[in-house]
Amino acid sequence: QARLRQVEWLVDGPTGTYDDLTERAVRGFQGKRGLPRTGRTDTVTWQRLLGMTHEPGTWELYLMGGQPAAAPDPRCMTGRVLCVSKTSRTLRWMIDGRTLSTMPVRFGSQYTPTREGVFEVYWKSRHHVSTLYDSAMPYAMFFSGGQAVHYSEDFAARGYAGASHGCVNVRDEAAVADLYAQVRNGDKVVVYR
Repeated sequence: QARLRQVEWLVDGPTGTYDDLTERAVRGFQGKRGLPRTGRTDTVTWQRLLGMTHEPGTWELYLMGGQPAAAPDPRCMTGRVLCVSKTSRTLRWMIDGRTLSTMPVRFGSQYTPTREGVFEVYWKSRHHVSTLYDSAMPYAMFFSGGQAVHYSEDFAARGYAGASHGCVNVRDEAAVADLYAQVRNGDKVVVYR
């Protein structure tokens, strides 16, 4: 899927699932090159695709999330912590050094960066709307000024092709809803590289 994205036969993904969109993309790729339009990646199709593309990098493979989490920062090992790694683009929900859940996240752009350091959740707002950017921030857990961990419909739709205005965006609504139910005001937030 990452290689099909490189030659612009797929827009979404990679999802890791050989779905209808992938099959359609393979069929289109095959037809454009005079190969039988089977939608299956046979040896000839695969060799042709390999010859036209480069080895996908980490972020090409995990454009829509699902990447492995980095080792937790030592500051995450005690208490109730939202442990956020900018390097692996993941959030771990941890209690006393034990990871209860992990989810892909994205951050602010270079113009509106997500602050790094140790913070605490000081306010939760289930149906929050940003007054500054007029955008929905469901399941918002504020930790530094107007920066919060929250669900992002844009992240769910576009993956890492976009950025937040400094918040920690979560693309899995069910996961962030579950997280929101567990996190309390006063819980620690560690944002690190």
